[in-house]
Amino acid sequence: MVKWDFLMKTQPLIDSFNIDGSSPPGVFVGRFGYPKVYVGPLVPPFHADTAILDMPEQWLSRSIEDIVSFRSQLVRGMHRVHVMNVENGGRIVDLTRELALSTMVTDVEVEFTKRPFGRIVLDDETQPFGPSAPIKTMDLSSYKVDAKLDKAYSDTDLKAVPAVLGLYREGIPVSKIQRAFSVGAFGLEENRKFVPTRWSITAVDDTIGKNLREKVKRFPLINEYRVYESIGYDDRFLVIMMPHSWMYELIEAWYPGTIWNPTGQQTWLINSHEYYGGRTTYADIGGCYYAARLAVGEKLESERRQAATVILRETHPGYIMPIGVWNVRENVRRALRAEPINYSSLNEVFGHLSTRLDIPMSRYIKRSEILRYALHQRTVDDFIGR
Repeated sequence: MVKWDFLMKTQPLIDSFNIDGSSPPGVFVGRFGYPKVYVGPLVPPFHADTAILDMPEQWLSRSIEDIVSFRSQLVRGMHRVHVMNVENGGRIVDLTRELALSTMVTDVEVEFTKRPFGRIVLDDETQPFGPSAPIKTMDLSSYKVDAKLDKAYSDTDLKAVPAVLGLYREGIPVSKIQRAFSVGAFGLEENRKFVPTRWSITAVDDTIGKNLREKVKRFPLINEYRVYESIGYDDRFLVIMMPHSWMYELIEAWYPGTIWNPTGQQTWLINSHEYYGGRTTYADIGGCYYAARLAVGEKLESERRQAATVILRETHPGYIMPIGVWNVRENVRRALRAEPINYSSLNEVFGHLSTRLDIPMSRYIKRSEILRYALHQRTVDDFIGR
């Protein structure tokens, strides 16, 4: 009903072969038909300061209805191109890349071959967006390319990983790095290619998260057990940090009536984890795993400390639709910005968690690799005394 309501509000504004509006800036690269994919801008049918429409770092204070409203106004222009044709894809490709590198709201005029159509697209990995249409022509005006992004793009001898890490260290928001990554702005010249938006989000989260993890491994352990918490969209995040060498796990619990368990009779639990050496396969839990790990790495690096971390995510029926993995990254970031509750033992942690979660801790412990490891694995510290 929320999707239908906003689609009905947006449709009269886009019932045209032309759209002239202020892009946040935003772009989208699809994955269907790979290696020939659709790339193009995200444009609302009006002129204003639209930066908030594509800045998930600023969305946690907004309701799900607000976010769907933001994104339903963004019409997706589609131009098909081979993923390796980054530099020779033509004018529309060039302008889409310029838009992705822009540092400010940009006026975009698009002529379509047909009127925009389709539903509001909601996805567990990417932010929602509105109807779409094939592009005939496209023009930009009043735009300014971000100097840091442009420097990385212009350096055709700079590999993609150093480019991503360098921009992150210079304070470029993760969402902007992901956007530029998707349009093939980074890497050695001969290796550059378009990356579907949902893949670019996880690729950037994973790249930054791995780098933070390796830095954190050099630091001393925290001295206590900690619990952090964040709640948003009927989605509860409890972050447990333990005085052990780096380990990490995300456990998600989906209640009946939620988007991934709509008709189930029981709560569904899924988890992915890594020990000190990291993972060698893609996490079963998907992009949320890498988004949350990035936030954990940021916190530990800022304190110059090391810990084993388990995140318990309990999703209740009020979480009515997927809005993207940014929700996980930003909720964990918000939890870790707050003061933790500290304990001297894991059993005390479990006692506290049992008052904050609806699912019994015994189910989480049974499902968790890291919590059971922490409960039963003796360390050198147990013998020498900490």
